[in-house]
Amino acid sequence: MHVIYGGTFDPVHHGHLRLALEVSDRLGVGSVSLVPCHIPPHRGQTGASSDQRLAMLRLAIAGEPQLRIDNRELAREGASYTAATLRQLRAELGPDEPLAMVVGTDAFASFDRWREWQQIPELAHVIVVRRPGPVLDPAGKPARLLAERLVSGPEALHHSPCGGFLQMDPPLLDISATGIRERIGDGRSPRYLVPDQVWQEIRRQGLYGACPDGNF
Repeated sequence: MHVIYGGTFDPVHHGHLRLALEVSDRLGVGSVSLVPCHIPPHRGQTGASSDQRLAMLRLAIAGEPQLRIDNRELAREGASYTAATLRQLRAELGPDEPLAMVVGTDAFASFDRWREWQQIPELAHVIVVRRPGPVLDPAGKPARLLAERLVSGPEALHHSPCGGFLQMDPPLLDISATGIRERIGDGRSPRYLVPDQVWQEIRRQGLYGACPDGNF
C-alpha cells in the first residue's frame, strides 16, 4: 500500500511527524510519503517558500526510514489539488495497488468543497484522523460520505485499491503550525514543538520573524 500525507508543513512540527509514524505503524506499511503542497488552494500564501519548507522537511525526517518526501506538488505550477496528485500517483502505481491519503478531521470537514472531491474515493482510500477542534457535522456531506464508506479496520484497505474510508483516533500532539508561527513572531521559542534541526533552520533564515542570533 502506498500512503501519502499532504499539507503545507509551514513549518513541519512534531505533531505532523508523530502522526505519520502512527499511520505507518497502524497500517503496517513500510513508509508514509509526506507531500508538501506548492500553493494551498484554501488559504493564503505560506510563511516560508516552497524550497524553505522542503528543506525543513528534509532536516526533520533525516534518519527516519518510515518517512519519505514526495515533492511532486512543488514541481507543478499553480495551486496544489489533491485529486490531481492522486490521479498522477494512480497512473504510476497502476489500477490494483492500494493507495491511501491521510487527512485530519479539520480539513475533512470541508471535503465537499475540494476540487473534484467526488473523484477522490475512486482514486484512493481516505484515512480520516481525529484532530483537535470541532467535530464533523453529522448532517454534512463529508460525515455522510464517511459513514457510507467506513471500513472496519486498517486491514480492509489492503484488499482493494481505493474507495474505503478509515477513521483513526491516535494519540495526538496538540500542536499547530499557525501557533508556532505566531509564537516565533512574538519572539518566543518553539523548541520541543519542532525538531531542533528545523528550529535551527528557521533561525538561520530568519523565517516567521525569527531573530537569527536569538537564544535557542
